[in-house]
Amino acid sequence: MDKFVIQGGVPLEGEIPVSGAKNSALPALAACLLTADKVTLERIPPVRDIATMEKLLVHIGARVKQVNGAVTIEASEIRHPEAPYELVKTMRASSLVLGPLVGRCGRARVSLPGGCAIGARPINLHVAGLERLGATVRQEHGYIEAEAPNGLEGADFTFDRISVTGTEDLLMAAVLARGETVINNAAREPEVADLAALLQKMGAKIEGAGTSTIRVNGVSRLGAASHQIIADRIEAGTFLVAGAIAGGDLSLRGCTPEHLRALLAKLEQAGAEISNPDSGVLRIRRTGNLKSVDITTEEHPGFATDLQAQFMALMTQAEGIAIITETIFENRFMHALELARMGANIRVDGRQAIVAGPSRLSGAEVIASDLRASASLVLAGLAAQGETVIDRVYHIDRGYEKIEAKLAAAGARIRRIK
Repeated sequence: MDKFVIQGGVPLEGEIPVSGAKNSALPALAACLLTADKVTLERIPPVRDIATMEKLLVHIGARVKQVNGAVTIEASEIRHPEAPYELVKTMRASSLVLGPLVGRCGRARVSLPGGCAIGARPINLHVAGLERLGATVRQEHGYIEAEAPNGLEGADFTFDRISVTGTEDLLMAAVLARGETVINNAAREPEVADLAALLQKMGAKIEGAGTSTIRVNGVSRLGAASHQIIADRIEAGTFLVAGAIAGGDLSLRGCTPEHLRALLAKLEQAGAEISNPDSGVLRIRRTGNLKSVDITTEEHPGFATDLQAQFMALMTQAEGIAIITETIFENRFMHALELARMGANIRVDGRQAIVAGPSRLSGAEVIASDLRASASLVLAGLAAQGETVIDRVYHIDRGYEKIEAKLAAAGARIRRIK
């Protein structure tokens, strides 16, 4: 099982390229099931969750090829409209094929999601949306089975709570449904808007993606398309926090600053200097001491829950008391105990973590519990004195493309060992 070994205390200098967004690529890959024609997707990050989704598409019947850095998918025949547990047990995004399969085939059998143990991501929101479009859905033996033998019918649906994957799943189901579908209380994340952009290139009729109300007029079929995935705002945010916690002068190339406004505001409040010297480039420098800043995770455009663990690591090095409130997932402070092993002063009280700093972090052996917790431990290792060894880094491989190589190119002393 791979581990990271980090020697801390080295400032980061230079430029890091930002990969395509995993959380945009996954629904885009699922959307390819909606057409029998070829779809070409560029800037697909070669991370573990993507490999799992590609294996799932092949199992379903699609042909998946790597061509000149792009991925082409041709699902001319759906042989197995299912997502078996053995294939998707390590991935949360398996539910994303539910809507496309029901929309195109009239039936689907999808294993309940696996992935990180950070709390509930209720599939009932997906189920309620599909039922509103006329599908019959039941849960048996760890699977969701949905049927709509006569096709789906457009309808109005309001999410009880905002769900990114629920919005994406229902959007993909609606594009082939008869009539108009209105999705209320929809997720506004950039990844939802990116999915809609792909679907529109395929021939879908969608209005309002990126707002809380999305309107879809169903079409009879979708066709071929080419699309480039947006930049990964979570990877970019992780590297920005790395620049703040390690110090130095770090630039990120290929990112989208407007997708990072909530994080950028908090980093500047904490004392980091951020500039945008060229299109798609963000530069971060820290010359003075960090100041404690409170954050509350929220749906976009608020502070992303996927950056909460990384920001907590940063706050261990800030002067004062920071209160971190997690509103999205109920079990997303597991990294706090590992940070405490390194010397952090953190107290968890329900959905709040109180971080007192600055703490003198020292290298230790720690264990990654989930994808973003892994990233927070890497960041803490960059700031710690001595050697940090992070076990179970397969979690971080699910969502980051060669994070150790990118950091090492900017001067970090980090290496992967078996």
